[in-house]
Amino acid sequence: MEATGSSPVLSTLVKYYNKHYNIYITSKNNMANFFKKLSGIDDKEKNLDEQEQYMEDELLDEEDLPSGEWLGGDYDEGQLSIDVFQNPNSIIVKSTIAGVKPDDIDISINNDMLTIRGRREIQEQISEENYLIKECYWGGFSRSIILPVEVEVEKVEASLDNGVLTVILPKAKSAKQFSIKVREK
Repeated sequence: MEATGSSPVLSTLVKYYNKHYNIYITSKNNMANFFKKLSGIDDKEKNLDEQEQYMEDELLDEEDLPSGEWLGGDYDEGQLSIDVFQNPNSIIVKSTIAGVKPDDIDISINNDMLTIRGRREIQEQISEENYLIKECYWGGFSRSIILPVEVEVEKVEASLDNGVLTVILPKAKSAKQFSIKVREK
């Protein structure tokens, strides 16, 4: 196949494979299949199909899986969405946490990891068949992030304003960098 407007490299490649591997490209569809085989995509698709079949045949069904009871608690947590940004003096973390009281939020710093945990409780009991749309998450939530710089833990501030949590983490004064000269013996 000599594609109109195709590059000389592509034409040369097609001619080479036609001649040496008896692969004859006669249409754009054949060319797509040719490039799939050349790049190994065709094999990857077959491998994915085999993996999916294995998962369907060999792995446990969802109802056969043990519940979270073996963990000794309620571990069904939602992940908290956050924005993290910085200015010259601080790392700022913001998150929308509507419907949560400040006393129901736990913020901790362990080494270089910030963790925000909380629980959003539904105020009224509604049976499942009465829901038309159910998108809100009720229950425990958490989010942990690794801080990119050291912070002054004693000066961290957190506030909740109109359902938006803001955590301000002042950056620690950077330690002086020392240059060590290597001497020859």
